[in-house]
Amino acid sequence: MLLVDDDADLIDQTRPKLQRAGYAVEVAGNGVDAEFLAKEMPFDGIILDLGLPGKTGIEVLKSLRATGIDTPILILTGRDTWQEKVEGLKLGADDYLTKPFQFEELAARLEAVLRRNQGRADNTLRCAGLSLDVDRQIAMTDDGNEVTLTGKEFRLLRYLMSHPQKVISKTELSEHVYEEEMIKDSNVIEVYINRLRQSFGKEVIETRRGQGYRIRG
Repeated sequence: MLLVDDDADLIDQTRPKLQRAGYAVEVAGNGVDAEFLAKEMPFDGIILDLGLPGKTGIEVLKSLRATGIDTPILILTGRDTWQEKVEGLKLGADDYLTKPFQFEELAARLEAVLRRNQGRADNTLRCAGLSLDVDRQIAMTDDGNEVTLTGKEFRLLRYLMSHPQKVISKTELSEHVYEEEMIKDSNVIEVYINRLRQSFGKEVIETRRGQGYRIRG
């Protein structure tokens, strides 16, 4: 998840809450850095303030959509800037939230945007004989067994289940489990894959040598 805002206090308050909600979070404090990161890294979603230095959020949004980047984007706007909301939505933003906001509303709107993007009807991912409750970060097997996941196990399983049947490289998985400043040791991904297999069975996640991993559909 990319969180873009020039308000350091907002970043400091929001980033840890997003992390507790199960997201690996990168941050940018200006439009230039935001555009660069969004074009260089495959984010699940972007929270984009429109009032940014360097480049405005509108300029960033327009550039990303013009280059074919369809990452879900939730824009943040001031209370009295309805024109920016309209312009942002016309340029391809998926939703907006007015400042100041409660984190619970941000989280709900963000999850709704991601859910629509993935074609889901609710906050539960389903495949490979598993159901993943995104809100509670709990996985359930078809026979009713519940498994409480650690933060990294949840991020890893959610990303795999969001892309059923797709072969995903260790590098791509690392980018969705760790923040940029953290060590991304591919061997650690193997450790977490093995933990998930111990919980749900070896056949749930397939290894493709030299390519990565694929969750059974």
